[in-house]
Amino acid sequence: MEKREIGSSGIKVSPFCLGSNVFGWTIDEKQSLAILDSFVDAGLDLIDTADVYSTWGAGNKGGESETIIGNWLKKSGKRDKVVIATKVGKPMGSDKKGLSRKYINEAVEASLKRLQTDYIDLYQSHEDDLHTPLLETLETFDKLIKQGKVRAIGASNISGESLKEALQVSRDNDLAVYQCLQPEYNLYQREKYEKEFEPICRERNLGVISYYSLASGFLTGKYRSEHDLSQSVRGGGVKKMLNPRGYKILAALDKIAAEMDVTQATVSLAWIMARPGITAPIASATSTKQLNELVKSTALRLSSDAIDLLNKASKY
Repeated sequence: MEKREIGSSGIKVSPFCLGSNVFGWTIDEKQSLAILDSFVDAGLDLIDTADVYSTWGAGNKGGESETIIGNWLKKSGKRDKVVIATKVGKPMGSDKKGLSRKYINEAVEASLKRLQTDYIDLYQSHEDDLHTPLLETLETFDKLIKQGKVRAIGASNISGESLKEALQVSRDNDLAVYQCLQPEYNLYQREKYEKEFEPICRERNLGVISYYSLASGFLTGKYRSEHDLSQSVRGGGVKKMLNPRGYKILAALDKIAAEMDVTQATVSLAWIMARPGITAPIASATSTKQLNELVKSTALRLSSDAIDLLNKASKY
């Protein structure tokens, strides 16, 4: 399978990333382990998680996703088969949040313990911390890399200006540099990434691992009316896409999916993968059957006509 390097990190990954935000939330540990096994058996390796996953689930406190992945790593013995990407900075209760030296050092140890590993492949700041100097954050990340606890660093939910500033701070102080960005990007939400971030990422050779790649499920085609929103706990986030532009995107997806005998989700991911500069889109699955459809995107090569149709339908 094709491998793509995360920035200039030397870490090469398959072009589809498994999202684990559903672990311990909409699927239990047994289901999660089955999906992880199927994912690796399909020849894929990049797994996305975060310490804060899945605080929003009933009775959860955060760390559930990392814990499940850690249990799988221990049980399967497949640590060397996967690239683990996790994140730090979002509120974990009390004063556990941000990107200060003190908190990052506490949080990385907690993540390593939950993941039952002695290193994290890609450690990402989960959001901007306006109360901590970038120099302090990057010095801390740099030290973690030198200690062997982290292989590479990245950023998510950061402004374009902050990203450029962070890259400059690393350069000026000879510190580890962000190797990738994790932005929201999909056929529906294109404008912010393409205008604000894509030029920076292409110029600086940053990897791009997109989240909400299926627009909270809208691009799977299962939401066609407000009546459909009750199908899922994520349905509420889809309502805003039920508009003329959204329906135009679905019509284009329907056409290409039918012609190529794949699902709309498969086409949606293949469109992101075909975008120059993209490392891997993230998508989660709640069953192995669903996962198998998503994995097909790694082998799907969209024609220039198909890409043009999707680009026109999703024009902003």
